[in-house]
Amino acid sequence: MDKTFYYPLLLLCLFLTVTNNGISQEIPKNEMPLFSVKNPDTSLSPLTGMTKKHWEEAALYLLEGAFSYINNLDDPMQFPKLPGKSYPQKDSQIPTEKLEGISRTLFIASPLLRKNPDLVINSIPVAKYYRYQLEQLIDTNSTAYIKPRKQDGGPSQNLVEYGAMAMSLFIAPEVLWEPLPQVSKDKLAASMLSYADGPTVDSNWKFFNIFVLSFFDTQGYDVNKKLLVTYLEDSLLDYRGQGWYNDSPAYDYYSMWAFQLYGITWANWYGEEHYPELAQKFKTNYQDMLYHYPTMFAENGQMMMWGRSISYRFASVSPFAFASSLRDDTVNYGWLRYISSSTLLQFLEHPAFLKNRVPTLGFYDHFEPVVQIYSARGSVYWMGKLFFGLLVPDDDPFWTATENKQPWNNLNDNAVYNKFQEATNLLITQYPAIGGTEMRSWCHEKKANDWQKFRSSENYNKLAYHSLFPWQADGEDGIISMNYTFLNSNKEWEPWRLYTFKSYHEGIYQRTAQLETNAEVKMELSEIPLPNGVLRIDKQLSTVPVKMRFGHYALPELNNPIKKTTQIIDGHKVITIDNGKYQLALVNLLGWDKIEVNRAKDLHAEADFSEVINAMDNYNPQEENAIYASLLLWKNSGEKWSPDELYPIESLKVLENRVTVVLKGGKVKTINY
Repeated sequence: MDKTFYYPLLLLCLFLTVTNNGISQEIPKNEMPLFSVKNPDTSLSPLTGMTKKHWEEAALYLLEGAFSYINNLDDPMQFPKLPGKSYPQKDSQIPTEKLEGISRTLFIASPLLRKNPDLVINSIPVAKYYRYQLEQLIDTNSTAYIKPRKQDGGPSQNLVEYGAMAMSLFIAPEVLWEPLPQVSKDKLAASMLSYADGPTVDSNWKFFNIFVLSFFDTQGYDVNKKLLVTYLEDSLLDYRGQGWYNDSPAYDYYSMWAFQLYGITWANWYGEEHYPELAQKFKTNYQDMLYHYPTMFAENGQMMMWGRSISYRFASVSPFAFASSLRDDTVNYGWLRYISSSTLLQFLEHPAFLKNRVPTLGFYDHFEPVVQIYSARGSVYWMGKLFFGLLVPDDDPFWTATENKQPWNNLNDNAVYNKFQEATNLLITQYPAIGGTEMRSWCHEKKANDWQKFRSSENYNKLAYHSLFPWQADGEDGIISMNYTFLNSNKEWEPWRLYTFKSYHEGIYQRTAQLETNAEVKMELSEIPLPNGVLRIDKQLSTVPVKMRFGHYALPELNNPIKKTTQIIDGHKVITIDNGKYQLALVNLLGWDKIEVNRAKDLHAEADFSEVINAMDNYNPQEENAIYASLLLWKNSGEKWSPDELYPIESLKVLENRVTVVLKGGKVKTINY
């Protein structure tokens, strides 16, 4: 019986219960034990205990899970498919699925093999296994055979995986490439170059062509250098500033685990020698990133759930390890390593991260709303790019600096810190009182045009994303988190997707939003981050009546039921929910007819059940009221709210085209329409 179908049957084994991070999980006995930091180094890494040795152990831990499916050299890196939209959905996709399993687990294996070419896992010589599998790609009799691109063929997933494979060949050529017979080298070069020397997608995909062309140039093959330079220059044109590349059209983690990582590694491995001017441009862009992107991570170093391909998880921190190549004395290497190790442990120590010894397609456990149709089960090993950091020498400051979170220690708990990204209109906000970060990002994509169904989805269309509160998917019954939703003419609840940035000034972030199915439904959105939350003052511009709802962040139900409290502060209704870890409060200031708590099932990434505070109203343009104002607040569980925290407003004055807010303490915020 094929293992792909056999292993799920093993899940009928007895279960044991593991509790971690306040979440109770049942883990089958045949699963791997949770990763733990053995013999932590509390001197060098007082916050996580993680050193380079522990990163190596983490890489081996993940690779052992993958190799538990390999009993002989012929076994492919093919893992149990999870239900849902992921591929393969048809037999013709299986060769590419196998290619993904090989190329992406190689991200983890290649740094380990560079250090230990004789590595053996599950009685399998790892280097021999990958060399054998490389030759299967060019064997026409193999079920793993990859057909070369036809002369008129377009870009495909095979290009992506070949590009990934070229990166690993750069890392460990002595182990993976040089021992191959010359005839195999030539056939593999021909197959890989058939994809690289051709069309690509106008996105981070250009780097897949770049790495294949660059690697085979180092091996003496005749490559299309004119096309290589074109794709390099085009990739640089995608740069916008403050570390962000535009991925046609989105801003998300692809700026980091793709453009920034690829740019710095290409420059270090190949570009500085062959194209020094282009290499320097990628390095300059990388340096920009180091002074902006780290502020997106929480005080505890963990990442937020945001954007597509979120199943790649800790690939988000993969660029940080190469900072010393800039020779910049102002870089806080200890902070970068703390963020990197913390984000790695965010998942490795979570009991739902692995299923069948393989990372799930989700954020923690499997979570279908975050999955894209281009992902297979093995796609998750894209996260293995983090372990490229193992290539950095032991005496590099990334490994020798003392772990710290000094930038957060310098922040005032009674203040809020906004880092506006002028080139992209992104806003990163740090909340030291709770240790969280928030991102307001790009989204302007029609669902009707979004054939892959991710750029118009909750991966992008939320009003904001928070490192402490992973997003909840939208409910068909109108339950919504961190967005507005409207009952459209099809009697379906439709959220905002079409945002247009307007301005950022004096701590006020303003956008307009329009409903995709009805251009007459539109609003102007204004958000003012406060030390313990956000003041929203939004104006209805709709010319037709519409039933509308709005939601705070959602809280997952952990080990106990979520507690709800209702009170009146200065004449305003306040609802608070508390899940034993965090509290969220929504204060109804203006406009909303009522607010209530809604319970949801299977909509949250952290738990089966969750709750969210929703506000509701039936808007009528004939009525005078057009301002919808609310406070969205948060606190750690167990902490008491003061009256000034629940109602930090001295006065709120609404005029026809202006709202003026005076905060307690004297700060004045003026919103002009």
